[in-house]
Amino acid sequence: MAQEAKSAIVTGAGRGIGRAIALKLAQSSYKRVAVFDILGDNAQAVTKEIEALGGEAIAVAVDLTKCQQVQNGVAEVVAKFGQIDLLVNNAGWDKLELFLDSEEATWEKVISINFKSVLLMCRTVVPHMVARGSGKVVSIASDAGRVGSMGEAVYSGTKGAIIAFSKSLAREMARHKISVNVVCPGLTETPLLQGIRDQSEKAHKVIDAVTRAIPFGRVGTPEEIANAVAFFASSEADFVTGQTLSVSGGLTMC
Repeated sequence: MAQEAKSAIVTGAGRGIGRAIALKLAQSSYKRVAVFDILGDNAQAVTKEIEALGGEAIAVAVDLTKCQQVQNGVAEVVAKFGQIDLLVNNAGWDKLELFLDSEEATWEKVISINFKSVLLMCRTVVPHMVARGSGKVVSIASDAGRVGSMGEAVYSGTKGAIIAFSKSLAREMARHKISVNVVCPGLTETPLLQGIRDQSEKAHKVIDAVTRAIPFGRVGTPEEIANAVAFFASSEADFVTGQTLSVSGGLTMC
């Protein structure tokens, strides 16, 4: 390779936006990609795609809500690649329902997958970056975390938490030359979105109504989100930190 291959961890990279991010990075300077996903077979499939592109990949089957599993997975990556240059916190989950119809068990699942996983990954990976004096963190939030979303109160709360946490972490990590930024997708065509459509006819109608409200007249693609992540991960964004970028076809403008 003409230049030293950088390494990245992408969580929830077995499908959807995470898969697109992993493949995009493998075509950039991040030739070594660790695919973290609770679905081991999906992770393995994506590693094969990365290898077909000429990159090096490792599949790590991990429950991101479990501290020990996260620590073991990160240790495996460090042993394999020697360093971690980029962390992309992408894993997430949602269930479309009004807050007063929701249950505590659902709150716990949404909070654990969407926010606790980000805390665990950052707490485990960032010290490696601090020791080297460089690194980048990009987390996937949502425009629901910026402006709210009917039927997604707890989900919106976790995504807003990611934004606030990332700004705070960016301030703490700046002296270590580590950037921390956030990408906020709008509606994006993923298995998660299809799962929400499939919940009920009402959920399907809500998604259709939101799609009609998007100025560009369509939902986004995983590749379009990956492009935004690739920008923050690139040297072109070396002087950018603590920022939140919406990729939503103009649905929100803030």
